[in-house]
Amino acid sequence: MQDQQQVRARVESLASISMGDLKQMWWTLYGTKTPKFNRVYLERHLAYRLQEISYGGLSERATETLRLLRARKPIFPKRQIIKPPAGVILIKQYRGVEHSVKVLIDGFNYQGKKYKSLSAIALKISGTHWNGLKFFGLRRD
Repeated sequence: MQDQQQVRARVESLASISMGDLKQMWWTLYGTKTPKFNRVYLERHLAYRLQEISYGGLSERATETLRLLRARKPIFPKRQIIKPPAGVILIKQYRGVEHSVKVLIDGFNYQGKKYKSLSAIALKISGTHWNGLKFFGLRRD
């Protein structure tokens, strides 16, 4: 086990060595080809690996906890999309023009054309990207 000063010096030296040397160090420490990321990514991961080798990696308990967390469902589940019932007509005043959209079972109808999302219609109306629910006043945030 190296002492803390030696490890610190090796970590600090990463900022001053060439990309070629960083790639060689990656191969030596990880045994794999260098991933296609930027220098900062390589420096951070190499610094972690140098410390891991010197001081040890995660404990078995921490590794098991991470494995269990990865297997669980996401902590923040995807927000459910709230769509008005089929048949509802959404009306939006935009720049002095009234636009109406009919909600379908599997999409939306605007000016006789079917769209998959309100966002696509908001883009058509405004010329800029919008969250469709927000554009039509169905969501506030």
